[in-house]
Amino acid sequence: MSDSVALPLYMRRSGFDPAPELSEFRDGEGVRRMSTPFGFDAWMVTRFADVRTVLSDAERFSNARLMSLRPAEAPELSDEELAAMRAGNLLAFDPPEHTRLRRMLTAEFTVRRMRRLEPRIRDIVSEHLDAMERGGPPVDLVSAFALPIPSLVICELLGVPYADREDFQRRSSRMLDMSEPVEERMAVNQESRAYMAGLVARAQADPGEDLLGMLVREHGGDVTADELIGIGGLLLLAGHETTSNMLALGTLALLRHPDQLELLRKEPERIDVAVEELLRWLSIVHSGSIKVTTTEVELAGRRIPAGELVMCALPAANRDPELVADPDRLDIGRDDLGHVAFGHGVHHCLGAPLARMEMRIAFPALLERFPGLREAGAGTDFRSHHVVYGLRSLEVAW
Repeated sequence: MSDSVALPLYMRRSGFDPAPELSEFRDGEGVRRMSTPFGFDAWMVTRFADVRTVLSDAERFSNARLMSLRPAEAPELSDEELAAMRAGNLLAFDPPEHTRLRRMLTAEFTVRRMRRLEPRIRDIVSEHLDAMERGGPPVDLVSAFALPIPSLVICELLGVPYADREDFQRRSSRMLDMSEPVEERMAVNQESRAYMAGLVARAQADPGEDLLGMLVREHGGDVTADELIGIGGLLLLAGHETTSNMLALGTLALLRHPDQLELLRKEPERIDVAVEELLRWLSIVHSGSIKVTTTEVELAGRRIPAGELVMCALPAANRDPELVADPDRLDIGRDDLGHVAFGHGVHHCLGAPLARMEMRIAFPALLERFPGLREAGAGTDFRSHHVVYGLRSLEVAW
């Protein structure tokens, strides 16, 4: 498929902003049944309060029941194959099974544990800034800075060889590209599982000090190889795709809002709130995981029967006037008002503390090293068809 493929409403953007028709829909109906790229219709939920309701109620809005639905063009898989593909994927389960899986990982992603990584993350950021400085401008910020930093961090955390990054980055990008045919995305998914299976077998034979090794040592009797493959694959995918796109798109947002950039330079202590405002304003993940209603529910005055798919439009929710005044304005001077960029409820992003730390370190370091940082390319290359919105490239100079 090509970039000419029509995007569903919840994925449509106008530069940094949700498409005007999505914002108009949020301020009007709020909830509507619509088609999705997966071959199913789903109810799209756009208002902040309604989105929080859906994401916080795992009993009425199930993640696990989605697994029984498959796109018509998807290859036929046996029940055993489907179970293996689902195993370990936290997004494919509801409590209590989700709770069991997440509990194994929670201790590794606490703020306190993340602080132990801070010196290493600072070193990684400095090394990439040094390389940019040595090479001189112009530089593609995506390939030189935004993508390699979170990739290296998650590789070291998980125990994935960084030398394999080009292959897993290519696979990740294709799996998340909705313009790719379903059968091709599933084939790439199988490639990724085969790769992670090799790493899991290595960890089981000789568990190291990384996350996979920890899971084998501390939970070896409670977690299967398929579950380890699923956990590792999800963390590897989410651990570099989301943060890398936030770093690239967030930098571009600051460059195109020089008043906000200047404020952050003058008052670097604002970085924590700036990161939260960029998360809210950019909302790079178009939707939370798709849910299935377990009973009839009512949202925005609409009755949704049991067994229906429900999808949350996160960019629309984070720009809801009921959440924040003047929501379409980027303003790092706001108080931290909360957002759903990391989701909400039991499936709130496990890696949020790590992502926040990477951004809190990387943005100030980049701006301090290159005070004259500016766009140098002829145009902006947005990744419109990906599950995670972002930039394919960003040429910068200084």
